[in-house]
Amino acid sequence: MNESGFWNDQKKAQKITREISNLRTKLANDNKLQEMLEEMETFNILLEEEFNESLFIEAVTSLKDYQQHIDSAETNILLSGENDVHDAILTIHPGAGGTESQDWAEMLFRMYKRWCDQKNFKINEIDFLPGDEAGIKSVTVEISGEFAYGFLKAEKGVHRLVRISPFNAQGKRQTSFASVFVYPLFDDDIEVEINPKDLKIDTYRASGAGGQHVNKTDSAVRITHLPTGVVVQCQNQRSQLKNKATAMKLLKSRIYEVYKKEKEKEKQETESEKTEIGWGNQIRSYVFHPYQMVKDHRSNFEIGNASSVMDGNIDGFINAYLKMMAHKKR
Repeated sequence: MNESGFWNDQKKAQKITREISNLRTKLANDNKLQEMLEEMETFNILLEEEFNESLFIEAVTSLKDYQQHIDSAETNILLSGENDVHDAILTIHPGAGGTESQDWAEMLFRMYKRWCDQKNFKINEIDFLPGDEAGIKSVTVEISGEFAYGFLKAEKGVHRLVRISPFNAQGKRQTSFASVFVYPLFDDDIEVEINPKDLKIDTYRASGAGGQHVNKTDSAVRITHLPTGVVVQCQNQRSQLKNKATAMKLLKSRIYEVYKKEKEKEKQETESEKTEIGWGNQIRSYVFHPYQMVKDHRSNFEIGNASSVMDGNIDGFINAYLKMMAHKKR
């Protein structure tokens, strides 16, 4: 950073600055853990020499105070994947079921927004398609924050809801599904060759927020990569050029993921958790009736307070998933 001309290349400088910030945070956490370990060892030595109840209580209190930092450090160790440090793109699609499933998709979107607020992560809507009566037909957002993808990769899959439907006049219990797809947002300097001849670019009128202008012009952009079938779209900007630039950035990340998965398949068989999203392959069930429970079917982690989960308290599920995956790699 002290080299002359460091800031001439803004994108490269920002990338390096973020890497340095992450390293400084890791070093600070390591130093804190070392201090805590030394203090606990001192308590242990003193108590072994001569047990003292007040000293024992002080040691237990100190350990409880340190627990949150210890849990956080454990999570950071688990976030050691190649792409975990990147920002994330999160997409939600409702399953079959019309308004009921579209409402469930919007509930999930609200849950992730609440979770982002807790993490101080920035969330930026890229594409939003509202439902006909309620809920959403689809939403794509960019989530920026330290290890955003590392955390959110645990949410990839089908989410199942069981509740008394507010859209059913007979008050019957109903099951709904929505799929969540998450992939890392890569920097512009990743090497992905895209032939312009392989692209189909469509423009259309945006349907989301943005005032009168956004609805009067064909500012929204949809890009299809014909060889892979990957489709991305963006409508959050008033300018068609800006929407196209954002869509190309998303396309680059998606295609990189496709190619990366193809290489992984050549080396090993695809793990069951990485199967293509499909109805009946739910990763998590949210039961609101006849009892309250949210259970992850991969890690078997569950919580009885569904309302708390829907308010964004999903760290327990994420940590359980990360620990499960780390154990499988041993």
